[in-house]
Amino acid sequence: MTQLSVNINKVATLRNARGGNVPDVLKVALDCERFGAQGITVHPRPDERHIRYADVYALRPVLHTEFNIEGNPIDKFVELVLQVKPAQVTLVPDAHDAITSNAGWNTRAHYDFLCDVVGRFRSAGIRTSIFVDADVEMVEWAARTGADRIELYTEPYAAGYTADREAAVAPFVVAAARAHELGLGVNAGHDLSLENLAYFHACVPGLAEVSIGHAIISDALYMGLEETIRRYKECLK
Repeated sequence: MTQLSVNINKVATLRNARGGNVPDVLKVALDCERFGAQGITVHPRPDERHIRYADVYALRPVLHTEFNIEGNPIDKFVELVLQVKPAQVTLVPDAHDAITSNAGWNTRAHYDFLCDVVGRFRSAGIRTSIFVDADVEMVEWAARTGADRIELYTEPYAAGYTADREAAVAPFVVAAARAHELGLGVNAGHDLSLENLAYFHACVPGLAEVSIGHAIISDALYMGLEETIRRYKECLK
């Protein structure tokens, strides 16, 4: 079964909007685990507008499932990950002022840099994933860096799903198949939802993990967190 990792950034956004500790990010993370999520994802950004670096340190000792830290591997981020030592780090090339991630790495252009970062994390025993578009060339250069996995950036799939879901998913099927040929695990994330997740999962071979935040937290406003996580997991059976 494909693993569901819940990104709790939006919970931190809500907390930070008012100050204080409501909602409690740690409690929500533990509730996600209790309700069946197999992982927790955070994406700390330099301005700490949602998940704070202090949250990452606080989460590590209390989580029971897989901890995935996403982010652009600037020096501060690299130091954080090496200190916390999560199960997985996902390298994302977002600018410091990006509202949300909006593209995968050009793994060919940034090959030397990524090789260095991947090597540092793998030496520390941290599984390393590189965020890429559904582009075979980018997948191939990701494999050359020594990364363990890729995470497919699925916003283009979500955007094209309603108009022509077969065409929308086709590049992801090809990219995932090539990744598996090269020995890479395949994760996916960005704009996956209850509307489009089951079809993506049915079409893309060997999907190890999906990381979903915005849609889960939004759906939980109507259905509750426990029921929302149950429904997302149903999509992954």
